[in-house]
Amino acid sequence: MLDEKILSMKEEIIKGVQECVKIKSVEEPAKDNMPFGEGVNKALEYCLDLSTSMGFKSVNVDNMLGYAEYGTGEEMVAVLGHLDVVPEGEGWTYPPYGGEVHNGKIYGRGTTDDKGPTIGALYALKAIKDLNIPLKRRVRIFFGLNEETGSKCVKHYVDKGEEMPVCGFTPDAEYPIINGEKGIVTCKYKRNLHQSENKIIALSGGIASNVVPDYAEAIIEIGNNDINKIIEIAKQFEKIAVEEYGSNLKIKSYGVSAHGSTPEKGKNAISQLLLFLENLKLNKDAEEFVSFMNKYFGLDVNGIKLGIYMEDDISGKFILNLGTVKLDNDEISIEINMRYPVKKSYEDFIDTFKDKMLLGGFEEIYLRHKKSLYVSPDTEFIKKLQKVYEEKVGDKAELISIGGGTYAKAMDNVVAFGPIFKGEPMVEHKPDEYIKIDFLIKNVQIMAAAIRELAN
Repeated sequence: MLDEKILSMKEEIIKGVQECVKIKSVEEPAKDNMPFGEGVNKALEYCLDLSTSMGFKSVNVDNMLGYAEYGTGEEMVAVLGHLDVVPEGEGWTYPPYGGEVHNGKIYGRGTTDDKGPTIGALYALKAIKDLNIPLKRRVRIFFGLNEETGSKCVKHYVDKGEEMPVCGFTPDAEYPIINGEKGIVTCKYKRNLHQSENKIIALSGGIASNVVPDYAEAIIEIGNNDINKIIEIAKQFEKIAVEEYGSNLKIKSYGVSAHGSTPEKGKNAISQLLLFLENLKLNKDAEEFVSFMNKYFGLDVNGIKLGIYMEDDISGKFILNLGTVKLDNDEISIEINMRYPVKKSYEDFIDTFKDKMLLGGFEEIYLRHKKSLYVSPDTEFIKKLQKVYEEKVGDKAELISIGGGTYAKAMDNVVAFGPIFKGEPMVEHKPDEYIKIDFLIKNVQIMAAAIRELAN
């Protein structure tokens, strides 16, 4: 009955996702009581209005996040979604904020991560409400606004002393059930380049620390470089292009984007560019920077070069992603994303990492840390989610650990559950992000069943 009700709502669900995707909700500087910028706030307003139109109690928590609530009971079940998205980047076939449907898919930034599943969860709760299915616990669908850059929204909710769930899930990863998440360190470092001749005039690449950069470029003074020799060397690199740029050289590096939790699935354009730059004649400071980056980072995605590699039998290898680089006047900055195994600790590697950065002449601008997460397989709500998954998908609900980080780290009694099915490509954070409409509807059906099970 619940599945059939959701099928009858298919067009409503599609439209709800499309309208939300059309809102460019990339974090911006705070403005007029909008902590994460105007676009993110518009997405929150949209979801709260949609929630109210469905007959739910709609709550805005200081413009940091919001939620839709339904039901009665002393205890609360949470579904944590987020409306903020990473920047769109380049290389889209369809408009990144168009929400267009092509070949059975909705395209746009956030369709999978995480607007599609969040709107889907709201409709799952609406189906329960419309059918008057009894629940013993209240249900809150959360609309987070800062998942991609720190989860400050949920932290605000927790620090304010708001109600905590007895159990819940975040539809922001993959199936079956993720009961382990690696710890995450996001940091930004800078150093000065005191340049004279053979300058690096410009250097930039990447859109966020947790995205493998698919493009980077540099403008270099020709100086005493042999242009013909440089062009010949470029041919040895798979995706490096060199062209004269006035009296300078422009070097373009093309990579393959991927999520920062799986950098091995991409190709880092910044790392490739830095390896190429080692073939040029540069000034002393620039050469020291390039040499350091190639010695301790290079194309390594596991922290081996930095001497911080580790692994465990639950969540696997240490993960490293060099996400951005930017030269501004004589100051160069880089952003790095690191993920460590659930059985290891922050203290196991952080001093070694910081010592290496000091060795390279870098100064820390910021460093943020989210502890790892591990929920026992014997926990009652884990068993309930396993039951739902096996009934709805017909597959064994194995527990897995990931390198990605979700809201499960920010709020107790929550794990990641969906939306990506086994064998499906990871399209989040990439150009032409999409969600298959059939899978969107299947997700809504699974979430509705999970809400019903957890709330009883």
